[in-house]
Amino acid sequence: MITLEQIRDFKGAYPKQLWYLFLTEMWERFCFYGMRGMLTVFMVSQLFLDEKSANLQYGAIQAFVYAFTFIGGVMADRILGFQKSLFWGALLMIAGGAIIALSPENYFYIGICFNIIGTGFFKPNISTMVGQLYHENDSRRDAGFSLFYSGINAGAFLGGVLMVYVGKYHSWPLAFGLVAIVMTASLITFVLTKKSLGPIGLSPLIDTTPAKKAKLYEWIVYGASLLIVPLVLTMVTNTDYTDYFMYAIGPLTLVYLGFEMTRFTAEENKKLGAALVFILFSVLFWAFFEQSGGSLALFALNNVNDSFLGFSLDPNVANNSANSAFVILFAPLLGLVWVALAKRKAEPNSVVKFGLSFLLLGLAFFTLYATVFVADPSTGMTGQEVFILAYFVMTFAELFLSPIGLSLMTKLSPLKIQGLMMGMWFLASAYGQYVAGLLGAGMATDGEASSNYDRLINYTNGYHYLAVMACVGGVVLLALSPFVKRLMGNVR
Repeated sequence: MITLEQIRDFKGAYPKQLWYLFLTEMWERFCFYGMRGMLTVFMVSQLFLDEKSANLQYGAIQAFVYAFTFIGGVMADRILGFQKSLFWGALLMIAGGAIIALSPENYFYIGICFNIIGTGFFKPNISTMVGQLYHENDSRRDAGFSLFYSGINAGAFLGGVLMVYVGKYHSWPLAFGLVAIVMTASLITFVLTKKSLGPIGLSPLIDTTPAKKAKLYEWIVYGASLLIVPLVLTMVTNTDYTDYFMYAIGPLTLVYLGFEMTRFTAEENKKLGAALVFILFSVLFWAFFEQSGGSLALFALNNVNDSFLGFSLDPNVANNSANSAFVILFAPLLGLVWVALAKRKAEPNSVVKFGLSFLLLGLAFFTLYATVFVADPSTGMTGQEVFILAYFVMTFAELFLSPIGLSLMTKLSPLKIQGLMMGMWFLASAYGQYVAGLLGAGMATDGEASSNYDRLINYTNGYHYLAVMACVGGVVLLALSPFVKRLMGNVR
């Protein structure tokens, strides 16, 4: 078996294992972002939910997807290891896509539950394995996560274009069936390349627990994750239960982290404190950014015309793929910029990058607000060019925060709880998704009597409010940067 030192002593910008994980994650993100772009459109057009209910339902589903990454991270840390956790998650997602494809109108929520649990086992653990490809102070780590992030968005772009297009214009069963097909490709990619990971991601029980007992623990995790499907179904279909769950999971998570922190040194705990600052601010970031799958999907459906620079382009396809296309183009370049700046000792630290991400996000929402000035009041339709320009700006906001955040969780966390901390990073996304649904519902018009122009005014006024709040968040974070840098110690 290849050793950890052999993996980490790679030459050049990227280890070869990064490319294998890149491909595995790419297909999973095809499914995730393809589904995300379809959810509100499907619920409004096929399940006949009103816009407020669709926004709330979207927020609930996405919140549970990310909340279960915390549970998946803990199970990987304690029992399964990252490799088996990823394998099991992929199987559940394949099952979820196949179930919905049988009858989207009847089995939508059941299939979604399998996807929620499956993503929980899959998503945090592949990101943690990327972090373990590097030595602790390897300056190439951020560039590696930026490349990995472009792989995420390569899948997101393909899924964003194909799945919403197939669903809207051809067949909803086929669109959801693509989840099962593409996740099978992801699983095969991982199985064929996992030997190159050596000891990375193996079960923590290998050296501490008898083989039969370890296997029993594994099967208990598999069985429990299937037995909770009815519970998840109840919570997903009733957004009141979502509220109770979100009120409870955050405080319980912090209590559990507090217990874990008793096992570490004061220096390690300072770094964990810095990680918590990044996690808390990311809740606000994702609450705004994740309008993409909720209010912005409905805004594109009802208020954005289908012409871009004289060419016909479906607004929902644009909404679901523009961000990913820009990330593919600019993430590797930005990653190389970070490496070049690091060599010159001129790279901005992570706190500054986070603060700038909020300011860029504010600019993106000011741009979305500006769509009201190029709209036709008689139809409530606005230009797609300004809409896509907003996504261009939003992409750089994301690139200054999300891949850096993934990297930071692996830098600031002790090895024993890296799965837990990656899960907490995604749990913050769960809260962001939850709040995104509430914000989107607050922007939605009341009932079918409202005109399309009323919809436009409601949504653009909401985006103006989000723009101001994002800028305030950026200023606050930049003001806190000296304090957070001290907590981070030697991590930059």
